[in-house]
Amino acid sequence: MRKLSKVVLVMVTGVAAAYGIARSTPLWFAPPQRATVDINDPQLIQRGEYLSRVADCAACHTAPGGKPYAGGLGMQTPMGTIYSTNITPDRTQGIGSYSYADFERAVRRGIRADGQPLYPAMPYVSYMISSDDEIKALYAYFMSSVQPVAQGNADATIPWPANMRWPLSYWQLMFARPRTHTPDPALDASAQRGAYLVEGFAHCGACHTPRGLAFQEKALGDDSSRQFLSGSVLEGWYAKNLRDEGTGLASWDEDEIVQFLRTGRTDRSAAFGGMADVVEHSTQHMTADDLQAMAHYLKQLPPREGHAQQWKPKQDLTTEALRNGDYRVPGALAYSEHCQACHRADGKGAPRIYPALAGNSIVFADDPSSLIQVTLAGGETPHTPHDRMAFTMPGFAHVSNRELAQIMTFIRNGWGNHASAVSADDIARMRRVVADKPVHYLPEEAAQ
Repeated sequence: MRKLSKVVLVMVTGVAAAYGIARSTPLWFAPPQRATVDINDPQLIQRGEYLSRVADCAACHTAPGGKPYAGGLGMQTPMGTIYSTNITPDRTQGIGSYSYADFERAVRRGIRADGQPLYPAMPYVSYMISSDDEIKALYAYFMSSVQPVAQGNADATIPWPANMRWPLSYWQLMFARPRTHTPDPALDASAQRGAYLVEGFAHCGACHTPRGLAFQEKALGDDSSRQFLSGSVLEGWYAKNLRDEGTGLASWDEDEIVQFLRTGRTDRSAAFGGMADVVEHSTQHMTADDLQAMAHYLKQLPPREGHAQQWKPKQDLTTEALRNGDYRVPGALAYSEHCQACHRADGKGAPRIYPALAGNSIVFADDPSSLIQVTLAGGETPHTPHDRMAFTMPGFAHVSNRELAQIMTFIRNGWGNHASAVSADDIARMRRVVADKPVHYLPEEAAQ
């Protein structure tokens, strides 16, 4: 991976040289937006608070057990750990000394107050399409309503030379060029609003769109490539395909998508991993109209070329076999031992408690990474007021790689499901990902 990072660095530097840009030149320079913002305007603050929920600022800038927006969340990348920064209005450690111009450049252009580029872990390529009024509202909220916290920022663990900041200006030149949101006249008003949210503040593509060699999103909106929101692996989780196709959202209707975003659960599925944080900190707080708009937009995204529009289950031969004690299929006996008590012989689980395995698009997804990780490490459903309690799935790291591979292959092809097999090597790779999960930066004196 270090060799790859050096190759990328050389490529980026070469392209920059072709553009005739010096090292010290920041990304697509534009004069900072100087504007007067009334940070005490209650309506502006209220709007800014809502937009901070839509943008999911708390999920990234609040470490587990830490104070809101004080940073310290460790984010796993192929080259090391990046820690989120303190964005409270503390004047020494946070952004309290930021002018509106500084704030706008950071959020929409990915440039810090000192002129250095931000890592693209900050989704400024999505926030770029937001309006001036929205950025002003965010600024008013953070400067007037967020509690200042004097917590320092942790340095990333990315090794030299990949940790140098100046090449990021060239990355931004290639992959974060100025852009605005262009409404699609073929969409109705609700889908238009959904597209604006999904491509912008909700930044769904940051996780759900495949990344290129330089870690750039391969598409920032729906286009002829149809790669936008087609699924991607991040921190060992597979952010599922959100297009209306067989292994995507074809088996979900709009109301089910809304229910999932609002509560983190449906009768068949449940959010876990990073998506549980999104629900807990962001989508459960969004208005019904905005959630419906997002669902409406996602359901009109056409399938990728060469991919089935509908997912058709095969005949269920699993339920009867398990009920009759027929364990001839590899993984069946281990499933009965470790999984059946919760997920049942028919694979349907218990609505809103134990997710179904039969007909669950997360189970038969193109990439089994999320299924493997949650099985190894366990997971917890998000806390929302819509259900009495959250439920935790235990991890099964004590089970051998071979046995886990058989269980997951059995699940991905049981009850009419059909998907690729999982190998013992897949399990071994995920064990390494889980073992390398970063420890969050949380000074003892800053903990809640």
